Amino acid sequence: MVDMTVRREGPAGRPPDETVRPPDGTTGAPDAAAEPDGATVRPEDLRSHRWYGGGDGSTGLRTFSHRARTRQLGYLPEEHLGKPVIAILNTWSDINPCHVHLRERAQAVKRGVWQAGGFPLEFPVSTLSETFQKPTPMLYRNLLAMETEELLRSYPVDGAVLMGGCDKTTPALLMGAATVDLPAVFVPAGPMLPGHWRNEVLGSGTDMWKYWDDKRAGLIGDAEMAELENGLARSPGHCMTMGTASTLTAAAEALGVTMPGASSIPAVDSGHDRMAAASGRRVVELVRHDLRLSKILTREAYEDAVATVLALGGSTNAVIHLIAMAGRSGIRLTLDDFDRTARTVPVLANLRPGGRYLMEDFHFAGGLPAFLGRLTDVLHLDRPTVAHPTLREQLDGALVHNPEVIRPRENPLAPEGGVAVLRGNLCPDGAVIKHIAAEPRLLKHTGPAVVFDDYRTMQRTINDPQLGITPEHVLVLRNAGPKGGPGMPEYGMLPIPDYLLKQGVRDMVRISDARMSGTSYGACVLHIAPESYVGGPLALVHTGDTITLDVEARSLHLHLSDEELARRRSEWTPPPERYQRGYGALYNEQITQADTGCDFAFLARPGEVPDPYVG
Repeated sequence: MVDMTVRREGPAGRPPDETVRPPDGTTGAPDAAAEPDGATVRPEDLRSHRWYGGGDGSTGLRTFSHRARTRQLGYLPEEHLGKPVIAILNTWSDINPCHVHLRERAQAVKRGVWQAGGFPLEFPVSTLSETFQKPTPMLYRNLLAMETEELLRSYPVDGAVLMGGCDKTTPALLMGAATVDLPAVFVPAGPMLPGHWRNEVLGSGTDMWKYWDDKRAGLIGDAEMAELENGLARSPGHCMTMGTASTLTAAAEALGVTMPGASSIPAVDSGHDRMAAASGRRVVELVRHDLRLSKILTREAYEDAVATVLALGGSTNAVIHLIAMAGRSGIRLTLDDFDRTARTVPVLANLRPGGRYLMEDFHFAGGLPAFLGRLTDVLHLDRPTVAHPTLREQLDGALVHNPEVIRPRENPLAPEGGVAVLRGNLCPDGAVIKHIAAEPRLLKHTGPAVVFDDYRTMQRTINDPQLGITPEHVLVLRNAGPKGGPGMPEYGMLPIPDYLLKQGVRDMVRISDARMSGTSYGACVLHIAPESYVGGPLALVHTGDTITLDVEARSLHLHLSDEELARRRSEWTPPPERYQRGYGALYNEQITQADTGCDFAFLARPGEVPDPYVG
């Protein structure tokens, strides 16, 4: 494995006098309470001091009350007074298999915080389970971001450890924490163990899609599916392919908000426990040196995260999330930034769904530090991370142990980044395609459209032979975007009709304003903006219209004149609102389109929010 060290400068610029090795913890972090060297934050400067005061009862009734209630919790004064208070935001729940181990990992984080001289407090926050939550956890990403922001702002917190990993939790936690701008470390949930079936290594959910199509094609039956059901997901942790979860946790590491190598440690590996403890230790040091997220989450950091995602062949969902995350950091990131970067970086990670291997292979091949070592010419190496003064130091000594998993630049999996941004009269504000996961023959394709007005209708009718769908058709799904879904569900990998699967057809051009799972594959054009539900051009397509996809030209074109489009638009009627009340109504009122990150307008806009008056 990569032998990474955290090097910290001694006082007055003297050489480092100790090292910390995250994520395996082979060298313990120093006791921050016993090491004031270079610390800029005194106990009375801590944010939590406004709640607790100095302990002598002289600072007012409220501080006395806060101390008394802390005694009610069973804590002694010496356990917390004058120490950095660290919030551990835990997205654990009994119904989130990606995070079912995080209750135990929180104990390791607490251990690290205590060892470094801090005071840990665990906060349960919303659990967004990609597997179970309907209509989609994307509907609730901004809710978790709001919860994170308001919790960190309203409690006596000096720093935070953010525990997540399932698709929407990573961006949500970082969006909220970036807005509050406290010192913070992100602890990724980690990928699950590889799946197994009849001596075959499985990747969820990539092989789920593959074998489900095999069942629909009549190649396997219920007995095989029952075996697959027991072998596809074998442990806690998120999907072990380069799906959305692995993509976003890798992006978090590239941003510099995790311990080095943290994003690929398998969830059940003992190294994951050590990484969690190292994260707890580190965040206390960040508080003592006032290293806030705004000093980490810079434009350079986001540019490096974009390059990382594209070179990994990562999920298209990262485009939406990184744009939203950057917005919360006061940085404007656009689709054009992704497309421009895609043309400068190759795909070097040979990982499913675009490649062969799984995240455990990636981890033992060197993990993200080794991977980023292949990209140093496009990275901003002099920016800080939570673990090192510079990214350059963080990557120093990182080695690739398996060049088939982490490819060299002269032998890439693909010559350009794995996501392309499309423009055209069908998507004036943009669309995306993960072209490395599509059959090459379809990357330039013209065919007649078959239009489905909603996902339920598509499910009910897709296998009807009377539709006359052929491999040359372009399947179009609308009313599946941010408002139309609602929540922009992962409907974008439209199923191929059963009768075509039985003929051996495994890919077709599919177009929608939905998202798709990062574990999916196929020639799927996604995130059409503006969406059909708000009157985007996708709402005007009729079955039989001709559509051309040309990935090399970055074009998606509907073969209709401007006059005909204007005529159809004049006849279009907006659909009724999805929600009459509640959170759904707030969501519908405030959600922005895919090209700007699907944040809430009132959260994305600039403006100051004061810390609460403690009194």
